[in-house]
Amino acid sequence: MKPQENCAERREEIQNILSADEARQNGKMMRQTCKRPSHGTWEYTKDRDHIIELLKEQERTRIQELIPIRHERMSVSPFAFYRGAAIIMADDLSRTPRTGITVQACGDAHIANFGAFASPERRLVFDINDFDETLPGPWEWDVKRLITSIEICGRHCGFSENDRTEAVLAAARIYRRAMLRFSETGNMSMWYEHIDLEKLYRVHEGELGIQKARTIHKAAVKAMSKTNEGAFSKLTEVVDGQIQIKSDPPLIVPLRDIQGYAGSKRVKKTEQIISDALRSYRRSLPRERRILIDRYRVVDIARKVVGVGSVGNRALIVVMEGVSENDPLVLQVKEAQASVLENYLGKSTFAEHGRRVIEGQRAIQTAGDILLGWARIQEADGVQRDYYVRQLWDSKGSVNLEKISPDELSAIASMCAWTLAHAHAKTGDRHGIAGYLGQSKAFEEAMLRFARSYADQNERDYEVFCSWYRQL
Repeated sequence: MKPQENCAERREEIQNILSADEARQNGKMMRQTCKRPSHGTWEYTKDRDHIIELLKEQERTRIQELIPIRHERMSVSPFAFYRGAAIIMADDLSRTPRTGITVQACGDAHIANFGAFASPERRLVFDINDFDETLPGPWEWDVKRLITSIEICGRHCGFSENDRTEAVLAAARIYRRAMLRFSETGNMSMWYEHIDLEKLYRVHEGELGIQKARTIHKAAVKAMSKTNEGAFSKLTEVVDGQIQIKSDPPLIVPLRDIQGYAGSKRVKKTEQIISDALRSYRRSLPRERRILIDRYRVVDIARKVVGVGSVGNRALIVVMEGVSENDPLVLQVKEAQASVLENYLGKSTFAEHGRRVIEGQRAIQTAGDILLGWARIQEADGVQRDYYVRQLWDSKGSVNLEKISPDELSAIASMCAWTLAHAHAKTGDRHGIAGYLGQSKAFEEAMLRFARSYADQNERDYEVFCSWYRQL
């Protein structure tokens, strides 16, 4: 039996046996074997040459011609490096204290992986928006990655130590308090809770303050403007009466322009593979959504470079058309490889990594894209690869972390922490975590120490990476 199955079974047994009060008491008892202040310990180390080997091993199965783009993006700043170095932190976190309580971990819960998007009811909600690394794992790992990212983001923006401290402590405090409240909330009520951005801005504008409210409003406005119609308009053009994806190499390269493909048999073979992938994806959808997707036809396909840490993974955009050119749909088909957590927590129970990503997302998010699905396909090189599929833009927006004030960082950090607590409460033993965290500030203070120490470590790792990168 796989390690995750064992953990899941033990967690289910405990939850079936213990009442909420007993689970909270069990969480309190965990403080004896895993003291809360111990989470603040990170021993800064200078000998970090192994981090380059971790990155190189991760990149081995990616598109090699795109790897320089990944390295360039990671070299921009310590914050950019941190965003692309989830595998390094996973390796480090594997040697830190943990209680043994498992949740559906995001796996890469840094502050830039949260944002606004539209629910199926077309309400704007705030939630986690990246699940490439999701896997059942320790709740502490997600919290430490988020909290550290707040400290690093604050340093990147040039904020004072006091301002960074306020933001970090605010996030740790919100996580603890939210978990305590979720522990006192019924299962269904807790499940349905979410951050409604429109309501938050309208109802709490006074208590948030003008600047914080404006930040939320900007995220909402940005999300509302990023629709499938907007993606279609931005990414396509009409050539000789035909809709085509605009070429913007190396970031966006239509299939027709990829070297060695144009005018060759490889085009037809690749088109057939993509057609097979879409059929496989269709089977992963609920029946009523298969009916919806069947009403669209493929117009054009392109390779698109995405993100920082994801660069090099295979990613396509598929432009589709419904009843007319005014009824577009743009899908992103993105490769899913093994989670960076698997080396330390065991393999996923799902055979397909695309399914691992989507099942994790469905478990964590309050409301997700109605067209989420996955596919496993045999490709032209004979390699079987996994993909997940989603709408490219579905009223998605995020805060520009390059242009925020200290107060705004604190507000955003708090929203991220609440959201992460909700995800953990939905998928793990919320009563046990609440009992462990308790009413004191012990865990918050530990998170502040860890964030500072690991941010220092990240800066050192960034220097090691840049030194290696300059020699390439």
